[in-house]
Amino acid sequence: MEKYLTVDGETATEKVIEKSRFLTYSSHVESDEEAKAFIAKINAMHPLATHVCYAYVADRIGNLMRFSDNGEPQGTAGMPILEVIKNKKLFETAVAVVRYFGGIKLGAGGLVRAYSGGAAENLDAAAIKVRQMACELSLSVGYPEVTPLLRFLEGSGAEQLGCDYADRVTFTVVVKREEEQKFTSALVDCMAGRVLVKKKDEYFYSFAE
Repeated sequence: MEKYLTVDGETATEKVIEKSRFLTYSSHVESDEEAKAFIAKINAMHPLATHVCYAYVADRIGNLMRFSDNGEPQGTAGMPILEVIKNKKLFETAVAVVRYFGGIKLGAGGLVRAYSGGAAENLDAAAIKVRQMACELSLSVGYPEVTPLLRFLEGSGAEQLGCDYADRVTFTVVVKREEEQKFTSALVDCMAGRVLVKKKDEYFYSFAE
Protein backbone atom coordinates (compact mmCIF):
# COMPACT_ATOMS: atom_id res chain seq x y z
CA MET A 1 0.00 0.00 0.00
CA GLU A 2 1.56 3.27 -1.18
CA LYS A 3 -0.92 5.54 0.62
CA TYR A 4 -3.88 5.51 2.99
CA LEU A 5 -6.18 7.83 4.94
CA THR A 6 -6.08 8.41 8.69
CA VAL A 7 -7.28 10.94 11.24
CA ASP A 8 -4.81 13.56 12.34
CA GLY A 9 -4.59 14.00 16.12
CA GLU A 10 -7.70 13.76 18.31
CA THR A 11 -11.24 15.09 17.83
CA ALA A 12 -14.14 15.27 20.31
CA THR A 13 -17.85 15.76 19.51
CA GLU A 14 -21.10 15.49 21.46
CA LYS A 15 -24.81 14.97 20.81
CA VAL A 16 -27.91 14.30 22.91
CA ILE A 17 -30.50 11.68 21.84
CA GLU A 18 -33.63 11.12 23.95
CA LYS A 19 -31.85 12.65 26.97
CA SER A 20 -28.82 10.33 26.63
CA ARG A 21 -25.49 12.12 26.10
CA PHE A 22 -23.16 10.61 23.51
CA LEU A 23 -19.60 11.93 23.56
CA THR A 24 -17.42 10.69 20.72
CA TYR A 25 -13.63 10.76 20.55
CA SER A 26 -11.36 9.78 17.68
CA SER A 27 -7.59 9.50 17.54
CA HIS A 28 -4.72 8.51 15.29
CA VAL A 29 -3.14 5.27 16.56
CA GLU A 30 -0.36 3.16 15.07
CA SER A 31 -0.57 -0.08 17.06
CA ASP A 32 -2.83 -2.21 19.22
CA GLU A 33 -1.02 -0.84 22.29
CA GLU A 34 -1.67 2.78 21.28
CA ALA A 35 -5.33 2.03 20.59
CA LYS A 36 -5.77 0.35 23.97
CA ALA A 37 -4.06 3.28 25.69
CA PHE A 38 -6.44 5.69 23.95
CA ILE A 39 -9.49 3.67 25.07
CA ALA A 40 -8.10 3.49 28.62
CA LYS A 41 -7.68 7.28 28.64
CA ILE A 42 -11.30 7.80 27.58
CA ASN A 43 -12.48 5.39 30.28
CA ALA A 44 -10.46 7.30 32.87
CA MET A 45 -12.01 10.58 31.71
CA HIS A 46 -15.53 9.18 32.18
CA PRO A 47 -15.59 6.87 35.24
CA LEU A 48 -19.33 7.43 35.74
CA ALA A 49 -20.39 6.79 32.14
CA THR A 50 -23.00 4.10 31.48
CA HIS A 51 -21.05 2.68 28.52
CA VAL A 52 -17.78 3.37 26.70
CA CYS A 53 -18.05 1.57 23.36
CA TYR A 54 -15.30 1.61 20.78
CA ALA A 55 -13.79 0.30 17.59
CA TYR A 56 -10.45 0.73 15.89
CA VAL A 57 -8.32 -0.20 12.92
CA ALA A 58 -4.82 0.05 14.33
CA ASP A 59 -2.71 -0.74 11.28
CA ARG A 60 -2.43 0.56 7.73
CA ILE A 61 -3.77 -2.54 5.93
CA GLY A 62 -6.88 -3.40 7.96
CA ASN A 63 -5.71 -6.61 9.64
CA LEU A 64 -5.78 -5.23 13.19
CA MET A 65 -9.44 -4.45 13.94
CA ARG A 66 -11.15 -4.57 17.34
CA PHE A 67 -14.51 -3.42 18.75
CA SER A 68 -16.55 -3.58 21.95
CA ASP A 69 -20.24 -3.06 22.85
CA ASN A 70 -19.25 -2.57 26.51
CA GLY A 71 -22.57 -3.79 27.91
CA GLU A 72 -24.87 -2.51 25.18
CA PRO A 73 -26.90 -5.20 23.34
CA GLN A 74 -24.64 -7.24 21.07
CA GLY A 75 -24.07 -5.67 17.68
CA THR A 76 -25.57 -2.27 18.52
CA ALA A 77 -22.43 -0.24 19.28
CA GLY A 78 -18.92 -1.53 18.56
CA MET A 79 -19.61 -3.07 15.15
CA PRO A 80 -21.60 -0.04 13.88
CA ILE A 81 -18.68 2.21 14.92
CA LEU A 82 -16.23 -0.09 13.12
CA GLU A 83 -18.36 -0.08 9.97
CA VAL A 84 -18.22 3.72 9.89
CA ILE A 85 -14.41 3.64 10.11
CA LYS A 86 -14.25 1.06 7.32
CA ASN A 87 -16.78 2.85 5.10
CA LYS A 88 -14.72 6.03 5.34
CA LYS A 89 -11.65 3.97 4.35
CA LEU A 90 -9.69 5.06 7.41
CA PHE A 91 -6.74 3.20 8.90
CA GLU A 92 -4.72 3.73 12.09
CA THR A 93 -7.90 5.21 13.56
CA ALA A 94 -9.65 4.60 16.89
CA VAL A 95 -13.13 5.83 17.87
CA ALA A 96 -14.71 5.69 21.33
CA VAL A 97 -18.33 6.67 22.04
CA VAL A 98 -19.23 7.44 25.66
CA ARG A 99 -22.88 7.18 26.70
CA TYR A 100 -24.54 8.69 29.74
CA PHE A 101 -27.99 7.08 29.91
CA GLY A 102 -30.82 9.61 30.08
CA GLY A 103 -33.62 7.31 31.19
CA ILE A 104 -35.24 6.58 27.83
CA LYS A 105 -34.43 3.30 26.08
CA LEU A 106 -33.56 3.65 22.41
CA GLY A 107 -34.06 0.07 21.26
CA ALA A 108 -31.60 -1.88 19.11
CA GLY A 109 -32.21 0.19 15.98
CA GLY A 110 -31.96 3.44 17.89
CA LEU A 111 -28.69 2.40 19.48
CA VAL A 112 -27.17 1.44 16.14
CA ARG A 113 -28.16 4.83 14.71
CA ALA A 114 -26.87 6.68 17.77
CA TYR A 115 -23.46 5.01 17.86
CA SER A 116 -22.89 4.96 14.10
CA GLY A 117 -24.19 8.52 13.79
CA GLY A 118 -21.92 9.74 16.59
CA ALA A 119 -18.91 8.10 14.96
CA ALA A 120 -19.78 9.46 11.51
CA GLU A 121 -20.29 13.03 12.76
CA ASN A 122 -17.03 12.91 14.69
CA LEU A 123 -15.00 11.61 11.75
CA ASP A 124 -16.61 14.17 9.45
CA ALA A 125 -15.32 16.84 11.84
CA ALA A 126 -11.86 15.29 12.21
CA ALA A 127 -8.83 16.37 10.21
CA ILE A 128 -8.06 13.65 7.67
CA LYS A 129 -4.60 13.23 6.24
CA VAL A 130 -3.13 11.13 3.45
CA ARG A 131 -0.12 9.13 4.58
CA GLN A 132 2.04 7.72 1.83
CA MET A 133 5.45 6.28 1.22
CA ALA A 134 8.05 9.02 1.22
CA CYS A 135 11.78 9.38 0.72
CA GLU A 136 13.89 11.52 3.02
CA LEU A 137 16.69 13.24 1.13
CA SER A 138 19.76 15.21 2.10
CA LEU A 139 20.53 18.14 -0.23
CA SER A 140 23.99 19.64 0.19
CA VAL A 141 25.01 22.89 -1.53
CA GLY A 142 27.54 25.67 -1.22
CA TYR A 143 26.44 28.98 0.30
CA PRO A 144 26.03 30.72 -3.11
CA GLU A 145 23.51 28.02 -4.13
CA VAL A 146 21.23 28.37 -1.08
CA THR A 147 18.90 30.96 -2.65
CA PRO A 148 18.34 29.10 -5.96
CA LEU A 149 17.81 25.85 -4.04
CA LEU A 150 15.18 27.45 -1.79
CA ARG A 151 13.50 28.91 -4.86
CA PHE A 152 13.36 25.46 -6.44
CA LEU A 153 11.95 23.84 -3.29
CA GLU A 154 9.07 26.33 -3.09
CA GLY A 155 7.20 24.77 -6.00
CA SER A 156 8.61 21.26 -5.88
CA GLY A 157 6.13 19.50 -3.59
CA ALA A 158 8.94 18.62 -1.18
CA GLU A 159 8.62 19.50 2.51
CA GLN A 160 11.60 20.75 4.51
CA LEU A 161 12.44 18.90 7.73
CA GLY A 162 15.58 20.75 8.73
CA CYS A 163 18.71 22.63 7.72
CA ASP A 164 22.33 22.49 8.88
CA TYR A 165 24.86 25.24 8.22
CA ALA A 166 28.50 24.11 8.24
CA ASP A 167 31.18 24.17 5.54
CA ARG A 168 28.26 23.53 3.19
CA VAL A 169 24.53 23.99 3.74
CA THR A 170 22.57 20.75 4.05
CA PHE A 171 18.79 20.69 3.75
CA THR A 172 16.79 17.64 4.82
CA VAL A 173 13.58 17.26 2.81
CA VAL A 174 10.91 14.64 2.29
CA VAL A 175 9.26 13.86 -1.06
CA LYS A 176 6.65 11.35 -2.19
CA ARG A 177 8.43 8.15 -3.17
CA GLU A 178 6.62 8.02 -6.50
CA GLU A 179 8.05 11.46 -7.32
CA GLU A 180 11.60 10.96 -6.03
CA GLN A 181 13.30 10.37 -9.39
CA LYS A 182 11.45 13.22 -11.09
CA PHE A 183 12.28 15.55 -8.19
CA THR A 184 15.98 14.62 -8.13
CA SER A 185 16.37 14.95 -11.89
CA ALA A 186 14.67 18.35 -11.97
CA LEU A 187 16.73 19.56 -9.01
CA VAL A 188 20.07 18.55 -10.54
CA ASP A 189 19.10 20.20 -13.83
CA CYS A 190 17.97 23.39 -12.09
CA MET A 191 21.16 23.60 -10.03
CA ALA A 192 23.38 22.70 -13.01
CA GLY A 193 24.79 19.84 -10.96
CA ARG A 194 25.84 22.06 -8.05
CA VAL A 195 23.97 19.98 -5.46
CA LEU A 196 24.75 16.68 -3.76
CA VAL A 197 21.64 14.53 -3.26
CA LYS A 198 21.71 11.63 -0.82
CA LYS A 199 18.81 9.33 0.02
CA LYS A 200 18.55 8.83 3.79
CA ASP A 201 15.39 6.82 4.51
CA GLU A 202 11.92 5.69 3.40
CA TYR A 203 8.77 5.77 5.57
CA PHE A 204 5.10 6.74 5.60
CA TYR A 205 4.57 10.49 5.94
CA SER A 206 1.56 12.83 6.08
CA PHE A 207 1.96 15.42 3.36
CA ALA A 208 0.07 18.69 3.59
CA GLU A 209 -2.88 18.60 1.18
